[in-house]
Amino acid sequence: MTPEELKGLLLVSSIKIGVVFAVIMIGVIMIIWVERRGSALLQDRLGPNRVGPLGLLQNVADGLKNFTKEEVMPLQADPVIFVMAPMMSFVAAMLLFAVVPFAAPLPPFDVTLPLIGHVVHEGPVAMVIANLPVGFLFILAVSSIAVYGIVLAGWSSNSKYAFLGALRASAQMISYEIPLAMSLVVVLLLAGNVPLGDIIAFQQQTTWFVFAATLSWLLFHVATFAETNRMPFDLAEAEAELVAGFHTEYSSMKFAMFFIAEYTGLITMSALIATLFFGGWDIPFTTWDEQEATNWSFGTLFRVGMTNLFFIGKTFFFAWVYIWVRWTVPRFRFDQVMHLGWKILLPISLGYIVVMASAVLVLERLGMVHDWKYGMALFAVNVPLVALCVFGLDRDRLLLGARLRSQAET
Repeated sequence: MTPEELKGLLLVSSIKIGVVFAVIMIGVIMIIWVERRGSALLQDRLGPNRVGPLGLLQNVADGLKNFTKEEVMPLQADPVIFVMAPMMSFVAAMLLFAVVPFAAPLPPFDVTLPLIGHVVHEGPVAMVIANLPVGFLFILAVSSIAVYGIVLAGWSSNSKYAFLGALRASAQMISYEIPLAMSLVVVLLLAGNVPLGDIIAFQQQTTWFVFAATLSWLLFHVATFAETNRMPFDLAEAEAELVAGFHTEYSSMKFAMFFIAEYTGLITMSALIATLFFGGWDIPFTTWDEQEATNWSFGTLFRVGMTNLFFIGKTFFFAWVYIWVRWTVPRFRFDQVMHLGWKILLPISLGYIVVMASAVLVLERLGMVHDWKYGMALFAVNVPLVALCVFGLDRDRLLLGARLRSQAET
């Protein structure tokens, strides 16, 4: 690599890191505002409406308050781990977004800039911070370590309520990490590669995986609720039982960092759902967004901007789904959470892998090319599977209700 190419790589990476970090922080502020206003809408309230127009500056005021509040630490707490725990949660949540493509690539450039000099970037500029060849595996690895911040926070606080919240979080992570990974095996099976850019390209050739792997999307979506500790899986906090759970002893900015990490994780998981199952930055029913960028022009910049807007729109939609579910579905009991993870999601995901592997093998033996017909054939396989799972879960619910009623009568 020449010095000019090295400068180009460093310049592009620095700009992408700065822009993505700023957008995610602004997105966290906006998502918190949307959650407050959305919950008020669902409960026939007003929500924040005093600080700024429509209460848009309420979160800024809360942030300033957290910066100026007194830092409190329990006397018997481990000082080093107590301080590091919120940082670990925040860093793990931010790292996940590093491998998510958020727009169509930009063309290569060869320019001379003031103070920097001659800068070269060979090949298209991928709109992703780290275009890792193992991006999918990176997601599974980093999402597994995200719970360490929560566990260490509960343990280092030297509080029984915080420690119980940490134990719940670790048990929940172990229970749902396996179905989450198993649900994505089908995605790898279909795409045949692990970089997220290749997964998006395969969906552009065939169809979005929400159709080709519908049950995989449902399993992944449910598992992400548990991975992000969102309702109805927020047993690690459970205010009615554990005061505030793992962050009971935290205050000021350390307390705020856990919430920033939670909403950053919400945005990241929404972006992953959009990328893995809804085509990422792909614009449906068009092909002009798939053209390779070779020169700088208005059309190229317009394509990059439009694909980025579609990606943001898909991400925001799924973030709203998280909010909608939180204020609609009541919290599960902890035994229900374990039952759902081990006895329902895990067996379904294992059986689904077998069925989809067989379906892919049959379609390959028939010589079907990877186009929209291939995707629709896989969709035809998924429809009865989803109906069977829904019928089975509804039957289990009815049988459980009948058993509980008979026990109450006796």
